[in-house]
Amino acid sequence: MSDENSNPVLEMLRQMRGDVTAVREAQTEAVSRLSSLEGHVIAMKKDLVHTQEDVARLANGMDGLRQRLDRIERRLDMVGAT
Repeated sequence: MSDENSNPVLEMLRQMRGDVTAVREAQTEAVSRLSSLEGHVIAMKKDLVHTQEDVARLANGMDGLRQRLDRIERRLDMVGAT
């Protein structure tokens, strides 16, 4: 049994096993963090789409207001001409 404990190859293999375990744990954490980032990116894309929809609605409303203002200005010009 003491031969096994003093065997340098076995000691190196034990150390390698520990290193591999540490790498796996780090990889698991990295994958978890990456998944979280992907979720946040998806949420940001959805927010951007909603913002673009809001801008389009506002632009459409502004166009309607511009048309109404143009009609009002034309009517005022007609009233002023008579």
